[in-house]
Amino acid sequence: MFMPNRTLLKVIVLGDSGVGKTSLMNHSFRYVYKRFSQQYKATIGADFITKELEIDEKQVTLQIWDTAGQERFHSLGGAFYRGADCCILVYDVNIVKSFETLQNWHDEFLKQVNPSEPDAFPFVLVGNKVDVDGGSSRVVSERTARDWCASRGNIPYFETSAKEDYNVDDAFLCIAKTAMVNQHDHQEMYFQGIQESVSELERRGGCAC
Repeated sequence: MFMPNRTLLKVIVLGDSGVGKTSLMNHSFRYVYKRFSQQYKATIGADFITKELEIDEKQVTLQIWDTAGQERFHSLGGAFYRGADCCILVYDVNIVKSFETLQNWHDEFLKQVNPSEPDAFPFVLVGNKVDVDGGSSRVVSERTARDWCASRGNIPYFETSAKEDYNVDDAFLCIAKTAMVNQHDHQEMYFQGIQESVSELERRGGCAC
């Protein structure tokens, strides 16, 4: 059986619109564009980027998919969720509603993917935007988030700021390791020769993500 030189992992990012999913995804490209974009853009349909990592002397490619947080895009979900190795749930620590809807995203993902062992499927929770107002605007405590994770099989939890480059790399390293445990065979799922992500093409068209 042919064994690829690198591991390809499909990761889905879910959460309400505006919690910073796209900013987290584009973290690897932020230095190319010199500064973090303050402009907000609701993702249309779906977006993906690839991120290269080396884990235990093995080359790993994360293909990270962002399906839009707005409910009207839920009907697109099935095709994008299929074959996922891990799911990242993202909320804004300054918006309690984005935390309260996490269970809906969690359940929707399992409904779309229908894994053979739903209780064992790997999730990672990310509490984003911890930098806002120096933390004074925060409404969801770290303890509350960790209790939520503990009650759902000890889901790994990270607090991040894509804007300030805080903890994002550590989160994605954990995500990659978590996804490797649940790795699928993606030989028939991905097209070869993709040179650019949707995000990069949008930027070239002048869209600020």
